[in-house]
Amino acid sequence: MDRQLMDKGLAARRAVLGDEYVDRAMKNADDFNKPFQEVVSEYCWGLCWTDETLTRRERSILNLGMIAALGKMPEFELHLRGALRNGLTKEELRAVLIQIAVYCGIPVGVDCFRAAKNAFAEAKTS
Repeated sequence: MDRQLMDKGLAARRAVLGDEYVDRAMKNADDFNKPFQEVVSEYCWGLCWTDETLTRRERSILNLGMIAALGKMPEFELHLRGALRNGLTKEELRAVLIQIAVYCGIPVGVDCFRAAKNAFAEAKTS
């Protein structure tokens, strides 16, 4: 493991997903899935999200499209909350979700808008 990349990844992961989510993920790591959590932090977050070629806003938009296309709605909702933290407005997110619906299909769009409604409601209460 590259400790510097891991530390940068954890910092980025916390900035986008929030301390509570990252603390819970790391606390719940056991002997079986701890190496996976390290891969996620080091490579997804340390290697990708700290590369300054794309902004965090751009990465959020890209992730939303890919995750929606995969139909992974819990992960989609998590990254939608991250997109809000990264400064995307509700209007920008609506445009992203409509484009996802056009390219991935209306049922996926329905799921995405449902996830957005949940994320927006949660954002108001936190």
